[in-house]
Amino acid sequence: MKKQLTRVLLATSMAAVLWSCNQSDPAPKGDYVRGVFAINEGNFTQNNGAISYFAREQNTAEADLFSKVNGRTLGGGVQGYTVQGETGLILVDNTAAGQDKIEIVNSNTFESVASLGAPDIENPREVVTNGANKAYITCWGANPDYSYKTGYIAIVDLTTNKVIKKINIASGPENLIYHNNKVYVGVVSYGGGKSLTVINTTTDEVAQTVNFDASPAPVGIDANGKLWLSAGSRAVRINADSYAAEANLVLTPTANKSAGNLELSADGRTIYYVLSYYDANFVAHGETYKFGIADTQVNTAAPFINRYFTGLTVDPAQGLIYAAVTPSYAQAGYAIRYRTDGTLVDSIRVGVAPTGFYFR
Repeated sequence: MKKQLTRVLLATSMAAVLWSCNQSDPAPKGDYVRGVFAINEGNFTQNNGAISYFAREQNTAEADLFSKVNGRTLGGGVQGYTVQGETGLILVDNTAAGQDKIEIVNSNTFESVASLGAPDIENPREVVTNGANKAYITCWGANPDYSYKTGYIAIVDLTTNKVIKKINIASGPENLIYHNNKVYVGVVSYGGGKSLTVINTTTDEVAQTVNFDASPAPVGIDANGKLWLSAGSRAVRINADSYAAEANLVLTPTANKSAGNLELSADGRTIYYVLSYYDANFVAHGETYKFGIADTQVNTAAPFINRYFTGLTVDPAQGLIYAAVTPSYAQAGYAIRYRTDGTLVDSIRVGVAPTGFYFR
């Protein structure tokens, strides 16, 4: 009798544990839990940026996901999108002063939750999260004269959806990445800045400023834990803790071409980038190249993909390369998928002026 009672109690206890586990960790619900989100900047003068969405196994996209779900447009150009848990943050840049904002949505349903605007958010550029309850957003500030000599990082508390702090960073902060309780922030050349700012995310204070010969743009952390960034015509590998430069690779064979859209592969061992130039009619041309993180020089004699793109992103789940194509600022662009050997998979029509992708 005692053995039977013990078995009954044990079975009941195990059932309770299993029930508790199932109840405490429910599967996320919504139509957009998994898939690809194309960031379409739109035509700057028309404020028609949008987020397109498609499942990985599909080759057609919903052109304007926010409008479909919420019955209104974002009302500006889309500069970036990221997700932390069930919170999605869309960076919206409007041509009119004081109309820039961060649109906060439920990441699973894309329903609007909140909106953060001026004076907290002005000219938002890029966003990362600390993997928990904070988002860091680079902003160029108001700058009515377009000098971009000022700027700041807006820190958003994702539990309250409020800006809790602004860290001043001059000269137009742009690209940023998060790694090991640090946010590495680079600046664009419009404001003349040539430094990398390191923010301690525990204290939300500037921990270090590292100077470069050209404006640095963080790319990511490679398979060996090293930080890569672009700085003018070079790719630089630095120690993520000591900030000492360990390698400098020339990306541009001629002065009339510029390197951009640097992106690490899914395994962190290869970097892809676009080498481009403008002709007399201001039409962009270029090709896409790659190099390994252990290489001592970049082979620019033979392109990896003989085509110019307005954005490159690698899907961490599948490893496929997603390239953005902008035929013009008056028509929809395309997401083109490539395998890691450079062979074409397919293309998907998205929104106007795609510049990047976010994967869930």
